[in-house]
Amino acid sequence: MDYVLDTMGNLLHQTAFFNLTWGNYLMVVVALIFLYLAVKKEYEPLLLVPISFGMLLVNLYPDIMLSIEDSSNGVGGLLHYFYLMDEWSILPSLIFLGVGAMTDFGPLIANPRSFLLGAAAQLGIFVAYLLAILLGFNDKAAAAVSIIGGADGPTSIFLAGKLGQTALMGPIAVAAYSYMSLVPIIQPPIMKLFTTKEEREIKMGQLRPVSKLEKILFPVIVTIVVVLILPTTAPLVGMLMLGNLFKESGVVRQLTDTAANALMYIVVILLGTSVGATTSAEAFLNTNTLKIVVLGLIAFAFGTAGGVWFGKIMCKVTGGKVNPLIGSAGVSAVPMAARVSQKVGAEADPTNFLLMHAMGPNVAGVIGTAVAAGTFMAIFGVGL
Repeated sequence: MDYVLDTMGNLLHQTAFFNLTWGNYLMVVVALIFLYLAVKKEYEPLLLVPISFGMLLVNLYPDIMLSIEDSSNGVGGLLHYFYLMDEWSILPSLIFLGVGAMTDFGPLIANPRSFLLGAAAQLGIFVAYLLAILLGFNDKAAAAVSIIGGADGPTSIFLAGKLGQTALMGPIAVAAYSYMSLVPIIQPPIMKLFTTKEEREIKMGQLRPVSKLEKILFPVIVTIVVVLILPTTAPLVGMLMLGNLFKESGVVRQLTDTAANALMYIVVILLGTSVGATTSAEAFLNTNTLKIVVLGLIAFAFGTAGGVWFGKIMCKVTGGKVNPLIGSAGVSAVPMAARVSQKVGAEADPTNFLLMHAMGPNVAGVIGTAVAAGTFMAIFGVGL
């Protein structure tokens, strides 16, 4: 009888009820809220479902992220191995490969001025960097936090790993992906605040046709120019342009399909789950997390506003031929930000079609955020 009682007692104490803290339970509730937003509200479910489930797993069973060094048998937790691919920049780079294979760079090629709007939308990154310094973050941590302003989750993870800010990677990644999923909610009020109804009603002329040769040469030329100037951007810009070259060359359809579909979805599962698994109660529930969430929102707001402000300048310079709304798409949430530009423009005039015009700044924003990350790496002397 004693043996049975001891066995039952041991089994009972092995349950999570005796090993979790109040913080773990709080994070479980947060995970369930994220899961609700992803499933019920469809807020970027491809990202939020794996992120929220990774968050749920690590707070129910923290050892699922146990490092190899801390394990008694030399074997780490399952999600620890996924996370190592984040630290090594493998998964963020593969995400860029998939994005390149899925994205049409034609609108950017047809209207090169879109590069300026993409650059203007990086304003939020540098505003957040200065604010993070004022809030007590060291320079590398401030840079890692500020890149959230580009609304680019993979780049945020990439830069945090390269700058050695793995302790902040969880809050940074969750904030970045959360704001990416909330683009349709956060951006419209800012866009409407800084534009008039007349500006939102501006119709833009049809973009010129882009030849196949231009589309093939573009990723090659951009890679050469950007990587020569900032070699540290090679993993992100290189993979983005390689994916696009797969797409536009037309001779490697199998590689294009794999990069844009099967590989992309596999990487999203691994990346999202491992990102969620970095949000254990011990790592997430602290004042730095609150600062990161606030700074991320400020960065994203200034990035959106910066694109709109420069759009207004271009509107004046061109005599009213540029709708300032497309500037908000300069953040690199592809293609969500471009769709929001279209939606807000259509609210002002249902016959207005801005989507393709907004895709130019949107693609430029992806490149711009990668360049901003490479610039920080160059400033701090961090290699590949």
